[in-house]
Amino acid sequence: QVQLVESGGGLVQAGGSLRLSCAASGRSFSRYTVGWFRQAPGKEREFVTAISWIGTNTYYADSVKGRFTISRDSAKNTEYLQMSSLKPEDTAVYYCAATQTVRILITPGAYDYWGQGTQVTVSS
Repeated sequence: QVQLVESGGGLVQAGGSLRLSCAASGRSFSRYTVGWFRQAPGKEREFVTAISWIGTNTYYADSVKGRFTISRDSAKNTEYLQMSSLKPEDTAVYYCAATQTVRILITPGAYDYWGQGTQVTVSS
């Protein structure tokens, strides 16, 4: 079993940047595909991006492509979500999640382990 803890959220102006971290404990990330999801008030949780357990394959939602970058530091057992050119519509609670499937999956139900979430607020 793996435990996930997100950090790095906060308040930022539109056009700014933030880097979220997702630290894993209990097991190495190397055997998990890790994804980032977000949930805005009154909306369903949506897929943002994911990186395969091999660490070479990534996939991004169209809404963040070109602005967000997912990466992994295996030595620190930590995943990162670098967010740039932030927009007010990026405001949400961001969650990292992990699954032991090899493929990148975009549905929340496919992920077994979740962090507690970190709030990102982008002001206009």
